[in-house]
Amino acid sequence: MRIIFMGTPQFALPSLNMIAKAYGVACVVTQPDKPKGRGMKVSAPPVKFAAGQLGIPVLQPEKISEATDRLKELKPDLIVVVASGHILTKEILKIPAKGCVNLHASLLPELRGPEPIAWSVIRGMKKTGLTTMRMDEGIDTGDMILQKEMEILPGDTKGSLEQKMSLEGVQLLCETLKMVESGSASYRKQVRCPPMSIGGIRTPNESFGEGSFSLAPVIKKEDCRIDWSKPAQEIHNLIRGLDPEPSAFTFLEGKRLKIFRSSVYVGQGFSLAKPSGEIIDIKADEILISTGKGILSILELQPEGKRVMTAKEYLAGHPLIKGIKLGQN
Repeated sequence: MRIIFMGTPQFALPSLNMIAKAYGVACVVTQPDKPKGRGMKVSAPPVKFAAGQLGIPVLQPEKISEATDRLKELKPDLIVVVASGHILTKEILKIPAKGCVNLHASLLPELRGPEPIAWSVIRGMKKTGLTTMRMDEGIDTGDMILQKEMEILPGDTKGSLEQKMSLEGVQLLCETLKMVESGSASYRKQVRCPPMSIGGIRTPNESFGEGSFSLAPVIKKEDCRIDWSKPAQEIHNLIRGLDPEPSAFTFLEGKRLKIFRSSVYVGQGFSLAKPSGEIIDIKADEILISTGKGILSILELQPEGKRVMTAKEYLAGHPLIKGIKLGQN
């Protein structure tokens, strides 16, 4: 098959490498270079860098419609999309003879949208998975081909789960491409399938009927601010789901404080009647904060303008006292 690959972040790299080795890639389409970091230095997307190493031509349109004529000239059999950040137009969807296949990081129809991994952790889900689908004009609404469930471990963060899912996605995508190439792929409407063992690959069965869907929208700045009136477990999940970026944050004495690692404190001896967000104890390697329900232990953080550090490192240079309240800016 003659394949065009569309992808942008690190998550897409294992899939790109597999397709380049197994089939070859006629062209890579990715997002334009963008400024990043504190210095706002212009950086190339990971997929662009990888494509350069593989010797694959790269297109970086501001709008995907700008690439339409070039994609037609390439005459692909298939377009494969893995976290590209582009919404394909009807005209582009019609270009490849075998359609456009997408690898999506959720068990569709759950978590349609650009941030399924982060929201699966933020919402405290115990499992998630991967879906391959034939793309249509909607956002993650296409007919499904294969799915694979994955467990979300208590210690998983957005970063760790993303890495595991990117590797598992290679197997699912490889099986899908074999089926598409041979003409044996079956396409099913998006439905909720019955429970199954973790780790298995399944063909979605539409006989169970259509189910409701959920969304995983772009994460905005206000989504990252910690609301200390919420339960400690919800706050802990938020911190996990935003690690390593964009990261959860609060304010301490008027300055932004990012939180990267936490736990729900299970010890005894503290009154739960304290105001939400108050520092109720300071130990050698953790800072205990009251919440709307329970106590959160801060273990790793980043003060404004400083590096990420453990609570122990932070406390060595920033003495705190009980009773200070977080969240006020």
